[in-house]
Amino acid sequence: MDDNKERQFKDRWSRADKKKTYGSRGVKERIFVRGLLELDTPTHFGGSETEGSTDMPLLYDAKDRRKPLLTGASIAGALRNYLREYEKGYRWQEDHTAEEKSWAEMLFGHLHEQKPQQANTERRERSSVHSWLMVDDALGQFPDTGDPTEFRDGVTIDPKTRTVQLDKNKKGKKFDLELLSAGTVFPISFELWINEDETNSHLLEAFAIALHGLETGEIGLGMRKRRGYGRCHVTGWQLSRYKMDDPAQIVGWLTHDPANNQDFQPDIYTLLDVQPSISRKGKAFDIHAAFTLDGSLFIRSYGNEKNEADAVHLQSWRNGQEKPVLSGTSLAGALRARALKIANTLDKAEKAKDIIASLFGGESKDAVGLETLQSSRLLVRETTIEHGVTDLVQNRVSIDRFTGGARDTALFNEQPVWGKPETRITVDLRLLNPTDADIGLLLLLLKDLWTGDLPLGGESSVGRGRLQGKNATLTLGETVWKIEDTNGRLQFGGNGSQEELQDKYLNAFLREMGHGS
Repeated sequence: MDDNKERQFKDRWSRADKKKTYGSRGVKERIFVRGLLELDTPTHFGGSETEGSTDMPLLYDAKDRRKPLLTGASIAGALRNYLREYEKGYRWQEDHTAEEKSWAEMLFGHLHEQKPQQANTERRERSSVHSWLMVDDALGQFPDTGDPTEFRDGVTIDPKTRTVQLDKNKKGKKFDLELLSAGTVFPISFELWINEDETNSHLLEAFAIALHGLETGEIGLGMRKRRGYGRCHVTGWQLSRYKMDDPAQIVGWLTHDPANNQDFQPDIYTLLDVQPSISRKGKAFDIHAAFTLDGSLFIRSYGNEKNEADAVHLQSWRNGQEKPVLSGTSLAGALRARALKIANTLDKAEKAKDIIASLFGGESKDAVGLETLQSSRLLVRETTIEHGVTDLVQNRVSIDRFTGGARDTALFNEQPVWGKPETRITVDLRLLNPTDADIGLLLLLLKDLWTGDLPLGGESSVGRGRLQGKNATLTLGETVWKIEDTNGRLQFGGNGSQEELQDKYLNAFLREMGHGS
């Protein structure tokens, strides 16, 4: 080693010695938590394979190709994001130069940058702090009944023509993906290290808050979580704790069996003996509305050999049974198209595009005029259609517009879901960080759904997809509005007023679009 390299080595070692970046982490306790994660809606954990029967296949274990894989990185990323938003609010950005770190940074690790000591230098000392939480990969167990996977078709719609959008090669942007069926269970495992540093005193509480988000179904996993996929919850927890200053417990840690025989407990707060000392930051606007079906609804699906119809309404496995569903992707697409139409009617196309992108996700211009991508603030959930008629097949024929007769080989049949008086379709929406104008726009969309002016699904030109509103609950913090249709008249309840919906929120949207006072 030459003199220059030797000096550099000694200098780095000296700095490391001052920062104490080597040696023991001072772990005084190890906490093992195991839970059973059950999927509530179809979920996609993507793989890297490009060859196969689908454009987006699932990720399976490399050793056992029959078991789906949920990586620890996916779980940790979802937990970190939830904990950050819980403590700091939606879209809060981490600051690597901040002295005080968030709970998400303390639990999952972070990069720390020291600001330059001199104003005329750009050199910064950087260091990284590893995560105190270890998250294992998990192998899934398929449901005992029903198909283990589902296949869904997706397509990008051109908002101008309302037909499939074409890429640069004039090919339609259509794709399909493979999904894990609802009811698939993943045994998930965590190991938390607790050390003697007082600055990490909130590690256990932060860990409990993150796991409680999984327990209550507030955390989604996998692809397109904001469009109904990936909803899940934990049905029970197991806990093992080992003190590192007790020889007997050290032996217990060394012989720890992850698959222990403890009973699963439903509440992680009780199990860890922790109660959160902070409340969730940020706000959300929730819409939970129930509708009847006026006629039929048809979200097309293919590939089911046991059905004789050429096309059937989309169905999904729930508790071992195939049930018709209103997919989040179909509902979100209809809402986005109508919202854009409303915004374009009131203002210029460029401003309308930015408003819709802020709400539904997409490209919009930032403060300096650059195009940036942002995720949707509107969460649209997939729901089942209750008490619908699904066993009726309708035969149809395509007519030649020139001769007025039937086209050759153009006879086809369809199997939509038909409505009856007790049929119920639920629309479940959540808007994060809503402005008054955002709420006003959602109220207009709810009105269009309520009156049947906004059809859902396909073949709306022949009368399909029209809903009739029955009741709705709107929630914003502590304020609740309840709307119910009684013999064709709307009845309002809750602690919120009807006048507030119109005077505050609808007028705020009009002012945002340059109308009203």
